Amino acid sequence: MSYETLLWDVDDDGVATLTLNRPDFLNAFTVTMARELEHVFLTDARDDDVRAVVVTGAGRAFCAGMDLAVEGNVFGLDESLAPTPEELRAHLDEQPYSDHVRDTGGRVTLAIHALPKPVIAAINGPAVGIGATMTLAMDLRLASASARIGFVFGRLGIVPEACSSWFLPRVVGLQQALEWIYSADVLTAEEALRGGLLRSTHAPEDLLSTAHRLARSFVTNRSPVALGLAKQLLYRNSASSHPLEAHLSDSLAMFYCSIGDGKEGVAAFLEKRTPSFKGRASALPRIFPE
Repeated sequence: MSYETLLWDVDDDGVATLTLNRPDFLNAFTVTMARELEHVFLTDARDDDVRAVVVTGAGRAFCAGMDLAVEGNVFGLDESLAPTPEELRAHLDEQPYSDHVRDTGGRVTLAIHALPKPVIAAINGPAVGIGATMTLAMDLRLASASARIGFVFGRLGIVPEACSSWFLPRVVGLQQALEWIYSADVLTAEEALRGGLLRSTHAPEDLLSTAHRLARSFVTNRSPVALGLAKQLLYRNSASSHPLEAHLSDSLAMFYCSIGDGKEGVAAFLEKRTPSFKGRASALPRIFPE
């Protein structure tokens, strides 16, 4: 599928590069981009030929935030509505709530979070507002040393979105998250690194190649099933109230891996050869209750 605001490319190793592609507008986020990003992570990225995804921006920016120059409500929301918490929860996927009440950035980050594969942000330039919060649902964030990252919602009289009130404290801790949200400052890459938001910073010319090498190291000779289940276990169980919850899901994950790709992994180890895993990320066993 071709996209209006994105570029999508998959190399021979199964590493996909997703490029936000509105360089003349610093890749500013629009409702169209939101819908296309959600579609990519719910469809294209779930193809079994895709093993990992690297996200970056075209030109000199990653994403300069919401495009505030569009007509009407810039977030695509229906201002004639007065939704209640009960109504939204009960009708989440129904109209008009689905398209005109729900936060578009949140729909994107939920789709990223649900992908059972590594997702790496290669933040090549300014990442502000949704440009910053969308990366929180990605598993690792690498940045150019010249990148700037801002949770600037307070300057606009709005709140942090894209499920960032869930993701940001888990990534950097509650105290750091609150300071960044309260101050609404634009951070240098070094400040974001010190605060725990970034894994590493790189010379601009090395950023994307480093992200690709990292993604490749995660998936080469790895079981897509074991990798996908491990991602689910870490995200879900890190927020559980008791280690018993981890034990229950760990047990099921170990059971199904041991009778699947685990057999090949053990055999390859004993025979001192490269494993040939047959499991598919599109067919993960269910290890959590509905």
